[in-house]
Amino acid sequence: MRRLGVHTSIAGGLHLSLKRAEGLGCNTVQIFSHNPRGWDRRPLKEDEVRRFRELAAALDIRPVFIHSSYLVNLASPDRGVRRRSIELLTHELRTAGLLGADYLVLHPGRAVGQDIGTAIRKASEALTVSYDKAGGGTGLLLENTAGQRGDISSTIPLIAEIIAGTPPGCIRGVCLDTCHAYAAGYDIGDIKVLEGLEREIKEYLNPLRVELIHLNDSRRPLASGVDRHEHIGEGGIGLAGFRRFLSFPLFRETPLILETPKESDRDDIRNLDRVRKILARLDTLPQRTRKY
Repeated sequence: MRRLGVHTSIAGGLHLSLKRAEGLGCNTVQIFSHNPRGWDRRPLKEDEVRRFRELAAALDIRPVFIHSSYLVNLASPDRGVRRRSIELLTHELRTAGLLGADYLVLHPGRAVGQDIGTAIRKASEALTVSYDKAGGGTGLLLENTAGQRGDISSTIPLIAEIIAGTPPGCIRGVCLDTCHAYAAGYDIGDIKVLEGLEREIKEYLNPLRVELIHLNDSRRPLASGVDRHEHIGEGGIGLAGFRRFLSFPLFRETPLILETPKESDRDDIRNLDRVRKILARLDTLPQRTRKY
């Protein structure tokens, strides 16, 4: 069964994020482990950890993905920000390990006026420090970004450069965000582009893989360099583009997490329904006759 989920709220308790996922019919989930817009952090209580782990197992919600704080910038030229970023990422890795999460998803940072090579080196070094301090454990996934000014992870070759500066085991794979890829210039609804993307992944990341897909449409046009998520089928990628993307062999079994705009639970229901209809249609087609 294809693993499909959304990013759910931890309001009221970490375990309630799993209940919310179950209520939406999801079998995988992504959460924040704390307020993603603040530096404050607290140790988890034993009963919090136990309830989360037991409920995830009981509901068969897996993999469990935790998204790192938006404040983390491992490449920052500001020593204070970089130090706090390393400390927060270390805490998040430890928290993810306690909760039994499978992966921690991370935007590695932005150059902020630096040479991109310098920024990549700083990010690699900071990842190494956090990984060592946390004692390994939960796998880190680097997420591609939208190509905004200063981005250091908007392409597969750039992500590979960051990984190359880290020790074996530090990075376990990549999270591919469809909106970010589209904004960075990858027209993921085009079969030729998908084939080129597959070649890049195999050339630059092997033996690592894409372990998670953030499935989002893009409010802005191709190669805009602007990160603006849109509801599935209502942006530049469109329903036809998602049908081609989701049927592409390389990504056919990769877990999907939606991060589409959300004003109410009905938005999640609507977007999940659209994706399920696409997947159901693909499942009825014989393998040899699928149109990419």
